[in-house]
Amino acid sequence: MPLPRPSTFSIVAVDRETGEVGCGVQSKFLSVGAAVPWVRAGVGAIATQAFCNTTFGPRGLALLAAGTAPADALRSLVDADEGREDRQVGIVALDGKSASFTGSRCIAYAGGITGDGFAAQGNCLAQPAVVEALARTFLSTSGSLADRIVAALRAAQAQGGDKRGQQSAALIVEKPGGGYAGFNDRYVDLRVDDHPAPIEELARLLEMHKLYFFPAEPHDVLQIDATRGREIVRELVRIGAYVGTEELYDERAHAALVAFMHVENLENRVRTDGAIDRQTLAYLQGYRR
Repeated sequence: MPLPRPSTFSIVAVDRETGEVGCGVQSKFLSVGAAVPWVRAGVGAIATQAFCNTTFGPRGLALLAAGTAPADALRSLVDADEGREDRQVGIVALDGKSASFTGSRCIAYAGGITGDGFAAQGNCLAQPAVVEALARTFLSTSGSLADRIVAALRAAQAQGGDKRGQQSAALIVEKPGGGYAGFNDRYVDLRVDDHPAPIEELARLLEMHKLYFFPAEPHDVLQIDATRGREIVRELVRIGAYVGTEELYDERAHAALVAFMHVENLENRVRTDGAIDRQTLAYLQGYRR
């Protein structure tokens, strides 16, 4: 029996301002995140797909780490592979240089687009517009690298995506010290292994991840004045997190808010500057016991 192939669309990309590197992918294939995306902080990202050669990930990242340009790294990988005409690969380095390869035996439509800071590619696609949407949307979308990658995947799916349908998706973003508590580099690591709408589920998980792990943006920080303080106290009383008859937001009320945030895994959003962010306030307002 022939092996199933992760016929896929993907994008590898970097954000030079933040030092983030990442990969997003979707396929009619179980657990595509276990095969296609390979990312290393400070180095770059690789997507290896179609009849994917998973050794391309670690070998390619090692070449990039040694200073090899993406085009040269890709040539080295492909030239040594007898199955290259069944492969598809996208590579991007931290400096924004990129390369993509599509073998001649990849299932049509198959192709890729490269540009400054990204490589987008896909095979077994509904139409060329799928890859075009990946590239165009990534370039035109603002926000974090993770947001831009998911927006690109959504746009590609809107153009028909994998012509066999949907099943799994994955998103990996790394940056130095970006992992939990700064102990590693894994800033975002989300997988949807089997789902009827995996990109939408991936987008939902990303919003949860941002709530729990991303720092608040400056425009989302709200000073706790008397009116907002009363609102916070009323909400804390409503959910049983604070006992008091006054609506004054004082040290005791602040301690109750902090305790609630720790219980709800919002410790990364705890503030000591007399402010609260919009996301934490909305979470408190929407909380139901």
